[in-house]
Formats: sequence, structure tokens, C-alpha cells
Amino acid sequence: MGVTYVDVTVRNPAHRTRAWTGAFLVDTGAIDSLVPRRSLEAIGLVPTSRRRYATADGREVEMDVTVGELEIMGTLSGGVLVFGDEGVEPFLGVTALESAGIEVDPQNQRLKRLPAVRLRGLRRAADMHTEYKDHERGRPLRATRPHPHQNGPASPPTNAHS
Repeated sequence: MGVTYVDVTVRNPAHRTRAWTGAFLVDTGAIDSLVPRRSLEAIGLVPTSRRRYATADGREVEMDVTVGELEIMGTLSGGVLVFGDEGVEPFLGVTALESAGIEVDPQNQRLKRLPAVRLRGLRRAADMHTEYKDHERGRPLRATRPHPHQNGPASPPTNAHS
């Protein structure tokens, strides 16, 4: 399987004019994106926490992370940025790609835009909106169908003072 690179601009969300652009290896086996520490610090990003990662050779390492903006093929995305060691090759993780609505075409190892960004929870939100509309009409707020993680029909609210 070949390798795919893409130019990515990393921005400091607090100071959007502070940015760094580099050629990133697209790594669909990685969740987060890795950027050289010096590049992140140059645009004013500092570690906000640490996270444990499993490396390709099976080791576990704890690394500094922060959150930043990523511009990929003209589309703005956000994501967790891992502070890489000096001289490390930057790589773009799958969450940033998916958030931007981009995927790797396995046939030709090129990036392609999805027709739409996936938003699977939208139907549930629409169902909840219907329940609130019932409440707005003066009817008591009630569950019209059980939540996917509940067993059986939804129970009506109880009044402890009855």
C-alpha cells in the first residue's frame, strides 16, 4: 500500500493569524494528529494535558497534547494535536480527516471529499425536538419512544408527593 501526503495548515484557535503549514503523512491507523513540538510552540500552542498512546511497535508512551484548528484541502477542522519530538514527520489522524469530510480512496491512495460529513445522531435530535414541541403546546413532556439504551417503554415521570 502506498503513502499519501497532504498540506495541512495548523492554526492557534486563540490567535488565528498564527499558523504553520506542512506536508502531513495521512495515517488512517492513528486517531490524533502529530506535529513537531517546535512548530506548535512557534504558533503559541502549549500542552494542555497528557495522553497515553500505543505506538506502531507496540510500546506505550505518554505525550503532551493540545487542541488546534486544522485546514485540510481548504476545509476547516479541529482536533487533538500531539507534540512530537524534534525531527518527527507530521501525520494526520483519522478524526481530523473525518471531521473535514475527507477520506482516503483506497484504489488510488488519494484523498477525496465525502458528499456530506457524517452526522449520525441527527435523527435522535429531531425526535427530541418533537417531544419539546409537545411540551410547548401545553402537553406534559413525555418520551414518545424509549431511548436506544433503555429496555422497554419509557416510564412516565412520578410525583413523590402523590
